[in-house]
Parts: sequence; structure tokens; C-alpha cells
Amino acid sequence: MNESLLHFFAQGDGVSRFIFLLLALLSVSSWAVILAKTALHLRLSRRAAQFLRRFWNAGDLAEIARDLREHGAIDPASHLVHHGLEVLERIDRAGENAAARPGALGERGEPQELLTRALRRAIDEARARDEAGMTLLGTTASSAPFIGLFGTVWGIYHALQAIAASGSASLDKVAGPIGEALVMTGFGLATAIPAAIAYNAFSRIQRRRTQELESFAYDVYTFLVTGIKRPTTRSEPAVVALGVDAPRPARKTAS
Repeated sequence: MNESLLHFFAQGDGVSRFIFLLLALLSVSSWAVILAKTALHLRLSRRAAQFLRRFWNAGDLAEIARDLREHGAIDPASHLVHHGLEVLERIDRAGENAAARPGALGERGEPQELLTRALRRAIDEARARDEAGMTLLGTTASSAPFIGLFGTVWGIYHALQAIAASGSASLDKVAGPIGEALVMTGFGLATAIPAAIAYNAFSRIQRRRTQELESFAYDVYTFLVTGIKRPTTRSEPAVVALGVDAPRPARKTAS
């Protein structure tokens, strides 16, 4: 098959060579995406499992913050918690009248609203990272067979022209050129099939990871809202990693 492809490439015209190079580029690119996303998925899954184990074994938010300071936010779960703790820092820094003070649009709102937006933003960022490369895989899976088929049709057309010019339609004259042209269809399928399988597999992984992250975000929201509403002492900072104290609830003033 490789010899046929090389012979087809050497004997073909500009269109045939362009189709051959396009399929080769799609194949190399899709395999690069497949290998990169597989390695990233395995690494993030391992780190997320480690962080979740430390998270559920932690005694309070201060311990979680120290863990983030030590290990960093390097997976979707820890990144989500980091976003939530940043909201606690901003609330504590702004003081008791944070919701009433004018400022940037991203800083306005009640503490719970700020926290919800931060967690949603973290989920969206994780989803966007998971979607990287999916467009290439989907395009390759859907278009490569037709590109290969077009190369076959174009090759057969030129093969028939050569046969007509030679004046001989015997089997030995027809089988070689047409067989070489048909190889392009096989090349297109060989390019599309791995991309289609990978696209479906990564789509399933993405859906499952998003569902797990949304479920975890609900738990994080509950813990952080409890930290916002519950008074804490200055000796027990909630955001040790950021060097600030845990936010305290706003005092109600008499009207």
C-alpha cells in the first residue's frame, strides 16, 4: 500500500498530490491530538483523584488552602476550589459593605452570587480545555473519507485517460492505474476511522468529567457559603494560601 501511495503521488498531477498531502496532514494532526489528549486526560485524572482524596480528608478550609499553596491548582477540581477561595479573599478584602460598593462589574453582587459565578467560570474553563482539538478530530472523521474518495475519482479519471491514449484496454493495463487510485479511498478511511473513534471516546470522557465537576462544585459551594455565613476568629484564617482571613458575615444595621 505504501508503494502504491508513493507511486500515485509520483505519477499524479497537482490535484492528486494536494489531496495526498492533505490526508497526510490530517492523519498526522489527528494522531498528535489523540496522543496529547490521552496523556493529558490520564495526568489530570490522576491529579484530580489525589486532590479529591486530600480534600475530603481535610479538616477545614484552611487546610485545603494550604494544600493548594503546596501542590497548586493543576487539575479541574483543585482549580475550581481555587476560584472559590479567591472569592472569599475578595469578599474579606472588600469588607462588610462589599455588595453595596460600586466597582467593576465582576466584583458586584451578593457573596453567594460572586461564588456561583466563580465556580461556573471554573467549570467553563475546564470544559473549554477538554474541547481543545475536538474540532480537528470531528472534521477529520467526517471529511477524510470524502477527500480520499475524491482522490480516487480524480486518479481513475487520469488513469482512464492514459489507457485511452495507449489504445489498450487489457486487464494488465487497467488494473494497475485504477488500483493505485483506489488506494486513496483506503487512505482516507485509515485517516478518518481513528479520528472518529477518538472523537466519540473523548466526548464521553468530557461529558462524564463535566458532570463530576458540577456535582463537586455543588459541594464546594455549600462549604464555602458556610464559611461566608459563619463567623471565624482571626486565629483561624480560611484562605491561608492567599494570606487573608476568612470572610465574616455582614452585620445588619438598624433602619
